[in-house]
Amino acid sequence: MSKLQQLLSGEERNYILPFLWQRGEEESVIREELARIRKASIRAVCVESRPHPDMLGPQWWRDMDIIMDEARSHGMQIWVFDDDHFPTGNATGKVKEAPLEHQRQFLSERRIDARGPDPEASFLLRPWSVLDGARPVGAAAARRDPSTGKMDGEFIPIDLGAAVQDGVLYWPVPEGYWTICLFVVTREGGDERRKDYLNPIVPESTQILIDNVYEAYYARYKDDFGKTFAGFFSDEPGFYNSKTGYDYASGLGNASMALPWRDDLLELLEAEYGPDLRHHLPLLWHEGGPHTFAVRYAYMNVISKLYAEHFSGRIGSWCQERGVAYIGHLMEDNNVHARLGCGAGHFFRALEGQDMSGLDVVLWQIVPGFDEMSFSWMGGETDSVFFHYGMTKLAASLGHIDPRKQGRTFCEIFGAYGWAEGLKLMKWLTDHMLVRGVNHFVPHAFSQKEFPDWDCPPHFYARGHNPQFRYYGLLNQYTNRLCHLFNDGQHIATAAVLYHAEAEWSGNSMLFQEPVKELQQHQIDCDVLPADILLEATVQAGELAVHQERYRCLVIPYAEALPIELISKLGELAASGLTVIFIDALPSRASQAVPHAEQLEALAQQSNVEAVPLLALSGMLRERGMYEVQTSEKQSYLRTYQYRHDGLEVLMLFNEHPDQSLATRITLPGEGVWLRYDAFGNTLDPVDLIEQADSVGEGAAQRFAVDVQLSAYESVILLRVSTGDETVLPIRPRKAGHIATSAAVAWSALSSEPIVAAVSAEAAASVNTSRVVEPAEWKVSLSTAKSYPSFEHWGTLTNLQNMSARELLPRFSGTFKYECQLQGILDPTANASVPTTGEKSLSPLWLDLGSVYETAEVWVNGQSAGVRLCAPYVWEISEYWRQGMNDITIEVTNTLAKDQQDWFSKFVQQEPSGLLGPVRLIQPLATSAESGE
Repeated sequence: MSKLQQLLSGEERNYILPFLWQRGEEESVIREELARIRKASIRAVCVESRPHPDMLGPQWWRDMDIIMDEARSHGMQIWVFDDDHFPTGNATGKVKEAPLEHQRQFLSERRIDARGPDPEASFLLRPWSVLDGARPVGAAAARRDPSTGKMDGEFIPIDLGAAVQDGVLYWPVPEGYWTICLFVVTREGGDERRKDYLNPIVPESTQILIDNVYEAYYARYKDDFGKTFAGFFSDEPGFYNSKTGYDYASGLGNASMALPWRDDLLELLEAEYGPDLRHHLPLLWHEGGPHTFAVRYAYMNVISKLYAEHFSGRIGSWCQERGVAYIGHLMEDNNVHARLGCGAGHFFRALEGQDMSGLDVVLWQIVPGFDEMSFSWMGGETDSVFFHYGMTKLAASLGHIDPRKQGRTFCEIFGAYGWAEGLKLMKWLTDHMLVRGVNHFVPHAFSQKEFPDWDCPPHFYARGHNPQFRYYGLLNQYTNRLCHLFNDGQHIATAAVLYHAEAEWSGNSMLFQEPVKELQQHQIDCDVLPADILLEATVQAGELAVHQERYRCLVIPYAEALPIELISKLGELAASGLTVIFIDALPSRASQAVPHAEQLEALAQQSNVEAVPLLALSGMLRERGMYEVQTSEKQSYLRTYQYRHDGLEVLMLFNEHPDQSLATRITLPGEGVWLRYDAFGNTLDPVDLIEQADSVGEGAAQRFAVDVQLSAYESVILLRVSTGDETVLPIRPRKAGHIATSAAVAWSALSSEPIVAAVSAEAAASVNTSRVVEPAEWKVSLSTAKSYPSFEHWGTLTNLQNMSARELLPRFSGTFKYECQLQGILDPTANASVPTTGEKSLSPLWLDLGSVYETAEVWVNGQSAGVRLCAPYVWEISEYWRQGMNDITIEVTNTLAKDQQDWFSKFVQQEPSGLLGPVRLIQPLATSAESGE
């Protein structure tokens, strides 16, 4: 109960650390921005140097000293971005001064075509070196098909030591057409913008970053390390070996791609693949028969492990020794997390040395409603299934399974969506992250530059020009409270899904997000597990045991090949009682060029191993009772997340649909008392349960159900506490007139969230008394962020309409104030508890504004009824209502997109502005129970 009691007493920790961009502003500006951050209920920042003109110079340390002083004085924590600009790896420009072997190098292939027989053939090699400073390290020749021109994949190695003299290669060409593949080491061929970046697979290269950045902070703030100085943040480090920079399809097999290199890499590859590695090295770039995927698997396996050891592992060890944390994230976009290019080869390995798992969501990567349909953005088109169903689960899974992470996963979020992104979308994105397991947030960003700053808006304060900033703290309070609930406990999930990286390196394969999508759309939670973790996993009582997680089954996305050691391990897990489910079919071979028939046969014979079609997966699991919650009908947009503390079960439900509400009956597990937690109000409400018998298995375990209606963008938190514990909690009592209702009765008498209650025959028969509010006119006034709370009268409306319509105020950004007067109550006889005289009604009375764009605050008779950041825009107003005339004031605040029309907002359709309605007053009828009958 301590977690819940901490929340209710306001003792939760801080889980938000936004970027704070530095450009060398005046001291007063820096201190003011930090004060604004604190006012927004944030107690940490991550200082980013990207725009600063003097990183690690005198002006930089002046600014950092100011920030550290503010932090010490006000109990804040400081994180710092670990380079002079994004992505991490520039090492403040020091890499280019290092020895060549510590700089970024690549292995490239050069082709020389030949025709034989020609026993006296020779080829000039020196020009290849002169051209781009390349250094030949090997060569092999392959015969070409005379009709297609393709190489046959059988390569003849050429010993350069014996065949080269004075820059000339002497090689007798056999009869036919041939290609000589020359392997050269070069600094050319990668992303030219990252040419002077460090080489993440060389320890001495990573040390340049540590010596020049990390050690500089330690020298200056050693006494603050582990206290005010919390740690370092790496942003999107990677190989960047592709000329196009952000090339997401950067797998092996691209003849023009330069590959990450270090001087002993051939020896390491031979140790992984075998002594004939050099015979097959051209297969890294070309197709060539049965050895193709084995050599590619060997390369990716070696290179991703080197990255883990010598980049994140090295930095993480340095930080751990000095008592600070190391966090950050990679480029995950469009599946590049398992590839080269801007990727790091293997998501899980690349973050091994970090103290949290991490990801980022920027640039319209995730857009409500585009969860399967692609969305056009600055990166081309999104793989929306990956972004919506895969990316966040990938990161949260690492947080769950790695003991070093301690269950922690952060998301860099909101950045570069443009001013079209307001608090409504921010709340949706926050819930999208929370319901998948993210429990720390890095909002992007606070900028101190004078307005307007066109660098990746939105900016939260924007030097006073963001009209929604006064409400931003409400979102942060909500986020912090839920993060507190989702830390220090145990995530509950049915399934583990194999991470597909090794399968992708090895042949045809299914991306892991496909089964994850199938499971999530049927409210079956899962984690994504890499092969490395599975090789160390055990089975306990028929469940897969990984750290604190327990999974009832393991799902293997279709893979033509898997590592031989994993095939053997899967057989062991199945023999130990774990259900292992292959999507579509079992693998047909091993990733390595090794015998595999015996292991595959043993795996196929296990009784706990079976293959099912993807679309049959969730149905199969439900038939076997493998699920956490159950809905009364299919709910493709309902997301669930279950988390457990001692004596406290937490269940989050979120409707991710962009515009449709959902209504369903949720079947819940376990015994105890269920409560509803309102994270905006920090309050507890009772929940009425339907008691029902479990239909699965013998013994009919007792289960409970609740009826839930969620508007688009809406979430609800349900808590289960042990019977008796609720007596010490401040649970709000039901008000007079509060009824248990069906989903058709939308709103709770206690808050903006829907009632979560049992349905009785009497309640289901009850109906609301409601009407559309149609005052003679609405008085409308306007206020910008800088002038608020002063308003200027604009005019009157007899019908509500889009205030950004082209004939009205298409360029206005700020707050619209609507004022009207309403008479009395709806129906004095509708509820026995409603007094016919007196100043206030005791019956529940809701004000429903309908469609609003987008942040709304309501006053009734001069008293604030509260703020709503997104739908449902509904307030319970009975305590403010009175007989006779009532004054209603509604303030609706839009975003800066109308005024600024920034570059980033061009990717998304613009929403209307203002109050669109219809506005309704809703009053429930009394039930027979309330009437005493």
